[in-house]
Amino acid sequence: MLSINNRKTEKLLFGFLLFTLFWLPIPLGANRPWAWALMQISVFCISASLMAFHFRTITVVVRQYRVFVLLWLLFLAWQLLNLVPLPASLIASLRPEKLLPEYANVSADTSWLPLSFDVGQSQIVFLKSLCYCLLFFSVLALVRSTSRLKLVLITISASGIFQAIYGSLEVLSGIEYSLVFKQPVTHIATGSFIYKNHFANYLLLTLCAALGYLIASLGDDDGLSKRERLRKWLKFWLGNKVLFRIGIIIMVIALVMSRSRMGNTAFFVSMTITAAMGLWYFKPRQKSYIALFVSMLFIDIMIVSSVFGLNEVKERLEQTDLTHESRDEVVTDALPLLAKYSLIGTGGGTFYTVYPQYQSESIQHFYDHAHNEYLQFSIEFGVIGALLMGVFVLFCGINAFNAFRQRHHPLPRGSAFACFMAIIGMAMHTSVDFPLQAPANTAIFITLLALGAMSNRIRVRQSTTRSRKS
Repeated sequence: MLSINNRKTEKLLFGFLLFTLFWLPIPLGANRPWAWALMQISVFCISASLMAFHFRTITVVVRQYRVFVLLWLLFLAWQLLNLVPLPASLIASLRPEKLLPEYANVSADTSWLPLSFDVGQSQIVFLKSLCYCLLFFSVLALVRSTSRLKLVLITISASGIFQAIYGSLEVLSGIEYSLVFKQPVTHIATGSFIYKNHFANYLLLTLCAALGYLIASLGDDDGLSKRERLRKWLKFWLGNKVLFRIGIIIMVIALVMSRSRMGNTAFFVSMTITAAMGLWYFKPRQKSYIALFVSMLFIDIMIVSSVFGLNEVKERLEQTDLTHESRDEVVTDALPLLAKYSLIGTGGGTFYTVYPQYQSESIQHFYDHAHNEYLQFSIEFGVIGALLMGVFVLFCGINAFNAFRQRHHPLPRGSAFACFMAIIGMAMHTSVDFPLQAPANTAIFITLLALGAMSNRIRVRQSTTRSRKS
Protein backbone atom coordinates (compact mmCIF):
# COMPACT_ATOMS: atom_id res chain seq x y z
CA MET A 1 0.00 0.00 0.00
CA LEU A 2 2.87 2.35 0.83
CA SER A 3 4.54 1.82 -2.55
CA ILE A 4 1.25 2.52 -4.35
CA ASN A 5 0.81 5.74 -2.38
CA ASN A 6 4.39 6.68 -3.15
CA ARG A 7 3.79 6.18 -6.86
CA LYS A 8 0.69 8.34 -6.69
CA THR A 9 2.61 10.98 -4.75
CA GLU A 10 5.39 10.96 -7.34
CA LYS A 11 2.90 11.43 -10.18
CA LEU A 12 1.26 14.27 -8.27
CA LEU A 13 4.61 15.97 -7.68
CA PHE A 14 5.59 15.58 -11.31
CA GLY A 15 2.29 17.09 -12.43
CA PHE A 16 2.79 19.99 -10.01
CA LEU A 17 6.29 20.50 -11.44
CA LEU A 18 4.87 20.71 -14.97
CA PHE A 19 2.19 23.15 -13.80
CA THR A 20 4.84 25.32 -12.13
CA LEU A 21 6.98 25.43 -15.27
CA PHE A 22 3.98 26.46 -17.36
CA TRP A 23 2.64 29.31 -15.21
CA LEU A 24 6.02 30.82 -14.23
CA PRO A 25 6.23 33.40 -17.07
CA ILE A 26 2.59 34.52 -16.82
CA PRO A 27 3.00 36.84 -13.77
CA LEU A 28 5.39 39.26 -15.54
CA GLY A 29 8.09 36.63 -15.99
CA ALA A 30 7.93 35.93 -12.21
CA ASN A 31 9.99 39.11 -11.90
CA ARG A 32 8.02 40.54 -8.98
CA PRO A 33 8.55 39.68 -5.28
CA TRP A 34 5.16 38.00 -4.89
CA ALA A 35 5.63 36.04 -8.12
CA TRP A 36 9.08 34.64 -7.33
CA ALA A 37 7.86 33.94 -3.78
CA LEU A 38 5.16 31.69 -5.27
CA MET A 39 7.84 30.03 -7.41
CA GLN A 40 9.96 29.37 -4.33
CA ILE A 41 7.01 27.99 -2.36
CA SER A 42 6.17 25.63 -5.23
CA VAL A 43 9.74 24.34 -5.62
CA PHE A 44 10.32 24.08 -1.86
CA CYS A 45 7.09 22.08 -1.47
CA ILE A 46 8.11 19.71 -4.28
CA SER A 47 11.57 19.24 -2.78
CA ALA A 48 10.28 18.72 0.76
CA SER A 49 7.76 16.15 -0.46
CA LEU A 50 10.47 14.29 -2.36
CA MET A 51 12.60 14.19 0.77
CA ALA A 52 9.65 12.92 2.83
CA PHE A 53 8.21 10.30 0.47
CA HIS A 54 11.06 9.44 -1.92
CA PHE A 55 14.23 9.75 0.12
CA ARG A 56 15.76 6.69 -1.56
CA THR A 57 15.35 8.30 -4.98
CA ILE A 58 17.01 11.46 -3.68
CA THR A 59 20.00 9.47 -2.39
CA VAL A 60 20.38 7.78 -5.78
CA VAL A 61 20.29 11.16 -7.55
CA VAL A 62 22.86 12.61 -5.13
CA ARG A 63 25.17 9.65 -5.76
CA GLN A 64 24.82 9.82 -9.53
CA TYR A 65 25.22 13.58 -9.75
CA ARG A 66 27.54 14.22 -6.82
CA VAL A 67 29.70 16.63 -8.84
CA PHE A 68 26.66 18.87 -9.41
CA VAL A 69 25.72 18.57 -5.72
CA LEU A 70 29.21 19.71 -4.75
CA LEU A 71 29.16 22.68 -7.13
CA TRP A 72 25.76 23.86 -5.88
CA LEU A 73 26.75 23.49 -2.22
CA LEU A 74 29.96 25.43 -2.81
CA PHE A 75 28.08 28.19 -4.64
CA LEU A 76 25.48 28.52 -1.88
CA ALA A 77 28.18 28.47 0.82
CA TRP A 78 30.12 31.11 -1.09
CA GLN A 79 27.09 33.40 -1.05
CA LEU A 80 26.81 32.96 2.71
CA LEU A 81 30.25 34.55 3.13
CA ASN A 82 28.61 37.90 2.40
CA LEU A 83 25.63 37.22 4.67
CA VAL A 84 27.21 35.89 7.86
CA PRO A 85 27.80 38.71 10.41
CA LEU A 86 31.48 39.30 11.17
CA PRO A 87 33.23 41.40 13.84
CA ALA A 88 33.44 45.09 12.94
CA SER A 89 37.23 44.95 13.31
CA LEU A 90 37.39 42.27 10.60
CA ILE A 91 34.96 44.24 8.43
CA ALA A 92 37.19 47.31 8.79
CA SER A 93 40.18 45.40 7.43
CA LEU A 94 38.34 43.46 4.69
CA ARG A 95 35.78 46.03 3.56
CA PRO A 96 36.09 49.43 5.31
CA GLU A 97 33.50 50.99 2.96
CA LYS A 98 30.85 48.85 4.67
CA LEU A 99 31.21 51.00 7.80
CA LEU A 100 30.26 54.19 5.95
CA PRO A 101 26.88 55.72 6.94
CA GLU A 102 25.25 54.93 3.57
CA TYR A 103 25.89 51.20 4.05
CA ALA A 104 25.85 50.73 7.84
CA ASN A 105 22.43 50.32 9.43
CA VAL A 106 22.50 52.66 12.42
CA SER A 107 19.55 50.86 14.02
CA ALA A 108 21.45 47.57 14.05
CA ASP A 109 24.32 46.35 16.18
CA THR A 110 27.38 47.67 14.36
CA SER A 111 29.76 45.46 16.31
CA TRP A 112 28.83 42.59 13.98
CA LEU A 113 28.12 43.23 10.31
CA PRO A 114 27.86 41.15 7.11
CA LEU A 115 30.08 41.95 4.14
CA SER A 116 27.20 42.44 1.69
CA PHE A 117 26.48 46.04 0.70
CA ASP A 118 22.74 45.23 0.72
CA VAL A 119 21.89 42.39 3.06
CA GLY A 120 18.20 42.33 2.14
CA GLN A 121 18.89 41.92 -1.58
CA SER A 122 21.59 39.31 -0.91
CA GLN A 123 19.14 37.27 1.16
CA ILE A 124 16.59 37.42 -1.68
CA VAL A 125 19.21 36.27 -4.19
CA PHE A 126 20.33 33.46 -1.86
CA LEU A 127 16.76 32.14 -1.59
CA LYS A 128 16.44 32.30 -5.38
CA SER A 129 19.71 30.37 -5.77
CA LEU A 130 18.51 27.74 -3.29
CA CYS A 131 15.24 27.49 -5.24
CA TYR A 132 17.09 26.96 -8.54
CA CYS A 133 19.31 24.34 -6.89
CA LEU A 134 16.31 22.40 -5.59
CA LEU A 135 14.55 22.74 -8.96
CA PHE A 136 17.57 21.22 -10.72
CA PHE A 137 17.63 18.15 -8.47
CA SER A 138 13.83 17.86 -8.40
CA VAL A 139 13.88 17.52 -12.20
CA LEU A 140 16.60 14.87 -11.95
CA ALA A 141 14.59 12.98 -9.32
CA LEU A 142 11.19 13.15 -11.01
CA VAL A 143 12.14 12.79 -14.69
CA ARG A 144 13.29 9.19 -14.55
CA SER A 145 11.61 7.89 -17.72
CA THR A 146 11.51 8.79 -21.39
CA SER A 147 7.77 9.52 -21.26
CA ARG A 148 8.27 12.09 -18.51
CA LEU A 149 11.19 13.64 -20.33
CA LYS A 150 8.93 14.15 -23.34
CA LEU A 151 6.25 15.69 -21.13
CA VAL A 152 8.74 18.23 -19.75
CA LEU A 153 9.77 19.24 -23.27
CA ILE A 154 6.12 19.46 -24.33
CA THR A 155 5.18 21.59 -21.30
CA ILE A 156 8.02 24.07 -21.84
CA SER A 157 7.16 24.23 -25.55
CA ALA A 158 3.46 24.75 -24.81
CA SER A 159 4.31 27.60 -22.45
CA GLY A 160 6.39 29.23 -25.20
CA ILE A 161 3.62 28.79 -27.77
CA PHE A 162 1.12 30.35 -25.36
CA GLN A 163 3.45 33.31 -24.75
CA ALA A 164 4.07 33.68 -28.50
CA ILE A 165 0.36 33.70 -29.38
CA TYR A 166 -0.46 36.09 -26.57
CA GLY A 167 2.41 38.47 -27.38
CA SER A 168 1.72 38.46 -31.12
CA LEU A 169 -2.03 38.98 -30.75
CA GLU A 170 -1.49 41.90 -28.39
CA VAL A 171 0.53 43.72 -31.03
CA LEU A 172 -1.60 42.74 -34.04
CA SER A 173 -4.88 43.55 -32.30
CA GLY A 174 -3.86 47.17 -31.67
CA ILE A 175 -5.03 47.24 -28.02
CA GLU A 176 -3.48 49.89 -25.77
CA TYR A 177 -3.17 47.86 -22.56
CA SER A 178 -2.38 44.20 -22.05
CA LEU A 179 -4.94 41.72 -20.79
CA VAL A 180 -2.55 40.75 -17.97
CA PHE A 181 -1.80 43.45 -15.38
CA LYS A 182 -2.87 46.22 -17.80
CA GLN A 183 0.62 47.01 -19.05
CA PRO A 184 1.02 49.40 -22.04
CA VAL A 185 1.18 47.63 -25.42
CA THR A 186 3.42 48.99 -28.18
CA HIS A 187 4.41 47.72 -31.63
CA ILE A 188 6.96 45.43 -29.92
CA ALA A 189 5.84 42.02 -28.63
CA THR A 190 6.60 41.32 -24.97
CA GLY A 191 4.05 38.65 -24.06
CA SER A 192 3.34 38.68 -20.32
CA PHE A 193 6.84 40.06 -19.72
CA ILE A 194 7.69 43.73 -19.20
CA TYR A 195 11.08 43.74 -20.95
CA LYS A 196 11.24 42.68 -24.60
CA ASN A 197 14.65 41.02 -24.22
CA HIS A 198 13.38 38.85 -21.35
CA PHE A 199 10.49 37.80 -23.61
CA ALA A 200 12.87 37.08 -26.49
CA ASN A 201 15.15 35.03 -24.24
CA TYR A 202 12.22 33.02 -22.93
CA LEU A 203 11.15 32.20 -26.50
CA LEU A 204 14.73 31.20 -27.29
CA LEU A 205 14.67 28.68 -24.42
CA THR A 206 11.23 27.30 -25.30
CA LEU A 207 12.28 26.95 -28.94
CA CYS A 208 15.21 24.85 -27.72
CA ALA A 209 12.76 22.54 -25.95
CA ALA A 210 10.44 22.39 -28.97
CA LEU A 211 13.25 21.48 -31.37
CA GLY A 212 14.52 18.91 -28.88
CA TYR A 213 11.07 17.32 -28.77
CA LEU A 214 10.81 17.18 -32.57
CA ILE A 215 14.22 15.51 -32.77
CA ALA A 216 13.14 13.04 -30.09
CA SER A 217 10.07 12.26 -32.22
CA LEU A 218 11.88 11.70 -35.50
CA GLY A 219 12.75 8.09 -34.79
CA ASP A 220 15.35 6.11 -36.69
CA ASP A 221 15.48 5.83 -40.48
CA ASP A 222 18.15 3.14 -40.47
CA GLY A 223 17.10 -0.07 -42.18
CA LEU A 224 13.88 1.34 -43.65
CA SER A 225 12.98 1.11 -47.32
CA LYS A 226 12.27 4.22 -49.38
CA ARG A 227 8.53 3.55 -49.20
CA GLU A 228 8.67 3.11 -45.41
CA ARG A 229 10.69 6.31 -45.07
CA LEU A 230 8.17 8.22 -47.18
CA ARG A 231 5.28 6.80 -45.17
CA LYS A 232 7.02 7.71 -41.93
CA TRP A 233 7.80 11.22 -43.18
CA LEU A 234 4.17 11.80 -44.27
CA LYS A 235 2.91 10.43 -40.94
CA PHE A 236 5.21 12.84 -39.12
CA TRP A 237 4.04 15.92 -41.01
CA LEU A 238 0.37 14.95 -41.30
CA GLY A 239 0.05 13.71 -37.72
CA ASN A 240 -0.08 15.62 -34.45
CA LYS A 241 3.56 16.67 -34.85
CA VAL A 242 2.49 19.18 -37.47
CA LEU A 243 0.78 21.15 -34.68
CA PHE A 244 4.12 21.31 -32.92
CA ARG A 245 5.75 22.49 -36.11
CA ILE A 246 3.16 25.25 -36.45
CA GLY A 247 3.82 26.17 -32.83
CA ILE A 248 7.51 26.60 -33.63
CA ILE A 249 6.65 28.91 -36.51
CA ILE A 250 4.46 30.98 -34.18
CA MET A 251 7.29 31.23 -31.63
CA VAL A 252 9.75 32.33 -34.32
CA ILE A 253 7.26 34.98 -35.47
CA ALA A 254 6.87 36.28 -31.90
CA LEU A 255 10.64 36.27 -31.43
CA VAL A 256 11.04 38.42 -34.54
CA MET A 257 8.23 40.72 -33.37
CA SER A 258 10.08 41.30 -30.08
CA ARG A 259 12.65 43.26 -32.16
CA SER A 260 15.36 41.94 -29.85
CA ARG A 261 18.66 42.08 -31.72
CA MET A 262 20.63 39.63 -29.62
CA GLY A 263 17.57 37.48 -28.88
CA ASN A 264 17.11 36.79 -32.60
CA THR A 265 20.82 36.50 -33.26
CA ALA A 266 21.32 34.08 -30.38
CA PHE A 267 18.46 31.88 -31.61
CA PHE A 268 19.60 31.68 -35.23
CA VAL A 269 23.27 31.17 -34.35
CA SER A 270 22.68 28.62 -31.58
CA MET A 271 20.25 26.63 -33.76
CA THR A 272 22.68 26.61 -36.69
CA ILE A 273 25.66 25.53 -34.57
CA THR A 274 23.76 22.82 -32.69
CA ALA A 275 22.08 21.52 -35.86
CA ALA A 276 25.49 21.31 -37.56
CA MET A 277 26.86 19.40 -34.56
CA GLY A 278 23.94 16.97 -34.77
CA LEU A 279 24.55 16.54 -38.48
CA TRP A 280 28.17 15.68 -37.75
CA TYR A 281 27.75 13.45 -34.68
CA PHE A 282 24.34 11.78 -35.08
CA LYS A 283 24.96 8.35 -36.59
CA PRO A 284 23.31 7.12 -38.69
CA ARG A 285 22.58 10.46 -40.34
CA GLN A 286 18.81 10.81 -40.73
CA LYS A 287 17.27 12.43 -43.81
CA SER A 288 14.29 13.52 -41.70
CA TYR A 289 16.70 15.42 -39.41
CA ILE A 290 18.21 17.26 -42.37
CA ALA A 291 14.77 18.04 -43.82
CA LEU A 292 13.61 19.47 -40.48
CA PHE A 293 16.32 22.11 -40.32
CA VAL A 294 16.19 22.89 -44.01
CA SER A 295 12.50 23.65 -43.53
CA MET A 296 13.37 25.75 -40.45
CA LEU A 297 15.84 27.76 -42.51
CA PHE A 298 13.59 28.46 -45.48
CA ILE A 299 10.07 28.46 -44.02
CA ASP A 300 10.64 30.04 -40.61
CA ILE A 301 13.51 32.39 -41.34
CA MET A 302 13.39 33.27 -45.01
CA ILE A 303 9.64 33.42 -45.61
CA VAL A 304 7.51 33.68 -42.46
CA SER A 305 9.87 35.84 -40.38
CA SER A 306 10.36 38.30 -43.24
CA VAL A 307 6.62 38.97 -43.30
CA PHE A 308 6.56 39.75 -39.58
CA GLY A 309 9.50 42.13 -39.36
CA LEU A 310 12.78 40.27 -39.78
CA ASN A 311 14.01 43.12 -41.98
CA GLU A 312 13.39 45.56 -39.11
CA VAL A 313 15.54 43.45 -36.81
CA LYS A 314 18.21 43.36 -39.50
CA GLU A 315 18.08 47.16 -39.80
CA ARG A 316 18.41 47.53 -36.03
CA LEU A 317 21.52 45.34 -36.12
CA GLU A 318 23.01 47.34 -38.99
CA GLN A 319 22.25 50.64 -37.27
CA THR A 320 23.75 49.58 -33.94
CA ASP A 321 26.36 52.17 -33.05
CA LEU A 322 28.36 52.00 -29.84
CA THR A 323 28.60 55.79 -29.83
CA HIS A 324 24.83 55.92 -29.25
CA GLU A 325 24.73 52.96 -26.85
CA SER A 326 25.46 53.40 -23.15
CA ARG A 327 25.63 49.67 -22.30
CA ASP A 328 29.32 49.48 -23.18
CA GLU A 329 29.97 52.51 -20.95
CA VAL A 330 28.22 50.74 -18.07
CA VAL A 331 30.56 47.79 -18.52
CA THR A 332 33.57 50.12 -18.65
CA ASP A 333 32.46 52.01 -15.54
CA ALA A 334 31.79 48.76 -13.65
CA LEU A 335 35.22 47.22 -14.31
CA PRO A 336 36.80 49.01 -11.28
CA LEU A 337 34.18 47.27 -9.12
CA LEU A 338 35.38 43.93 -10.44
CA ALA A 339 39.00 44.85 -9.75
CA LYS A 340 38.18 45.98 -6.21
CA TYR A 341 35.81 43.19 -5.11
CA SER A 342 36.89 40.32 -7.36
CA LEU A 343 37.57 37.83 -4.56
CA ILE A 344 34.40 37.61 -2.46
CA GLY A 345 32.15 39.99 -4.37
CA THR A 346 29.84 42.72 -3.15
CA GLY A 347 26.96 40.35 -2.37
CA GLY A 348 24.11 38.98 -4.47
CA GLY A 349 21.76 41.63 -5.87
CA THR A 350 23.97 44.58 -4.92
CA PHE A 351 24.99 45.84 -8.35
CA TYR A 352 22.46 48.68 -8.34
CA THR A 353 23.71 49.67 -4.85
CA VAL A 354 27.42 49.94 -5.60
CA TYR A 355 27.40 50.92 -9.28
CA PRO A 356 26.14 54.54 -8.91
CA GLN A 357 29.40 55.49 -7.17
CA TYR A 358 31.32 54.55 -10.31
CA GLN A 359 28.78 55.70 -12.89
CA SER A 360 30.19 58.36 -15.21
CA GLU A 361 28.39 61.66 -15.75
CA SER A 362 27.84 60.87 -19.43
CA ILE A 363 25.35 58.14 -18.49
CA GLN A 364 22.02 59.76 -17.71
CA HIS A 365 19.95 56.61 -17.20
CA PHE A 366 19.61 54.50 -14.06
CA TYR A 367 21.06 51.02 -14.50
CA ASP A 368 20.11 48.38 -11.95
CA HIS A 369 21.86 45.67 -13.98
CA ALA A 370 25.17 45.57 -15.84
CA HIS A 371 23.72 44.38 -19.20
CA ASN A 372 26.42 41.71 -18.99
CA GLU A 373 25.70 38.73 -16.74
CA TYR A 374 29.35 37.63 -16.71
CA LEU A 375 30.41 40.97 -15.28
CA GLN A 376 27.51 41.30 -12.86
CA PHE A 377 27.95 37.75 -11.53
CA SER A 378 31.67 38.35 -11.02
CA ILE A 379 31.03 41.63 -9.18
CA GLU A 380 28.27 40.29 -6.94
CA PHE A 381 29.56 36.76 -6.25
CA GLY A 382 33.26 37.26 -6.87
CA VAL A 383 35.24 35.54 -9.58
CA ILE A 384 35.21 32.28 -7.62
CA GLY A 385 31.41 32.27 -7.31
CA ALA A 386 31.00 33.06 -11.00
CA LEU A 387 33.44 30.29 -11.92
CA LEU A 388 31.51 27.77 -9.82
CA MET A 389 28.37 28.49 -11.84
CA GLY A 390 30.40 28.49 -15.06
CA VAL A 391 31.79 25.04 -14.26
CA PHE A 392 28.28 23.81 -13.43
CA VAL A 393 26.97 24.90 -16.85
CA LEU A 394 30.09 23.47 -18.50
CA PHE A 395 29.54 20.04 -16.93
CA CYS A 396 25.91 20.03 -18.11
CA GLY A 397 27.16 20.90 -21.59
CA ILE A 398 29.75 18.12 -21.47
CA ASN A 399 27.08 15.56 -20.56
CA ALA A 400 24.93 16.82 -23.44
CA PHE A 401 27.89 16.67 -25.81
CA ASN A 402 28.65 13.09 -24.76
CA ALA A 403 25.03 12.19 -25.47
CA PHE A 404 25.48 13.73 -28.92
CA ARG A 405 28.38 11.40 -29.63
CA GLN A 406 27.39 8.23 -27.80
CA ARG A 407 23.59 7.90 -27.72
CA HIS A 408 21.69 6.49 -30.72
CA HIS A 409 18.15 6.74 -29.38
CA PRO A 410 16.39 9.92 -30.57
CA LEU A 411 15.09 10.92 -27.10
CA PRO A 412 18.48 11.40 -25.39
CA ARG A 413 19.59 13.15 -28.57
CA GLY A 414 16.61 15.50 -28.34
CA SER A 415 17.22 16.44 -24.71
CA ALA A 416 20.94 16.90 -25.40
CA PHE A 417 20.09 19.11 -28.39
CA ALA A 418 17.76 21.28 -26.27
CA CYS A 419 20.37 21.69 -23.54
CA PHE A 420 23.30 22.43 -25.84
CA MET A 421 21.36 24.93 -27.94
CA ALA A 422 20.15 26.67 -24.76
CA ILE A 423 23.72 26.95 -23.44
CA ILE A 424 25.00 28.50 -26.67
CA GLY A 425 22.05 30.87 -26.95
CA MET A 426 22.25 31.94 -23.30
CA ALA A 427 26.02 32.37 -23.51
CA MET A 428 25.49 34.86 -26.33
CA HIS A 429 22.52 36.71 -24.87
CA THR A 430 24.00 37.15 -21.39
CA SER A 431 27.02 38.93 -22.87
CA VAL A 432 24.93 42.02 -23.72
CA ASP A 433 21.89 41.77 -21.43
CA PHE A 434 20.55 40.32 -18.16
CA PRO A 435 18.06 37.53 -19.07
CA LEU A 436 18.92 35.51 -15.95
CA GLN A 437 17.47 38.26 -13.77
CA ALA A 438 14.00 37.10 -14.84
CA PRO A 439 13.21 34.09 -12.59
CA ALA A 440 11.01 32.42 -15.24
CA ASN A 441 13.91 32.40 -17.71
CA THR A 442 16.39 31.09 -15.15
CA ALA A 443 14.01 28.33 -14.04
CA ILE A 444 13.50 27.10 -17.62
CA PHE A 445 17.24 27.31 -18.30
CA ILE A 446 17.96 25.29 -15.13
CA THR A 447 15.40 22.70 -16.23
CA LEU A 448 17.02 22.35 -19.66
CA LEU A 449 20.43 22.02 -17.99
CA ALA A 450 19.03 19.19 -15.87
CA LEU A 451 17.75 17.45 -19.02
CA GLY A 452 21.20 17.85 -20.55
CA ALA A 453 22.87 16.45 -17.43
CA MET A 454 20.68 13.33 -17.56
CA SER A 455 20.76 12.91 -21.35
CA ASN A 456 23.83 10.67 -21.21
CA ARG A 457 22.43 8.58 -18.34
CA ILE A 458 18.70 8.15 -18.84
CA ARG A 459 17.65 4.64 -19.81
CA VAL A 460 15.39 4.00 -22.78
CA ARG A 461 13.33 0.93 -23.48
CA GLN A 462 14.47 -1.05 -26.46
CA SER A 463 12.07 -1.96 -29.26
CA THR A 464 10.78 -5.49 -29.17
CA THR A 465 11.27 -5.90 -32.88
CA ARG A 466 14.86 -4.90 -33.02
CA SER A 467 17.51 -3.92 -30.56
CA ARG A 468 19.80 -1.00 -30.89
CA LYS A 469 22.44 0.44 -28.66
CA SER A 470 20.93 3.42 -26.80
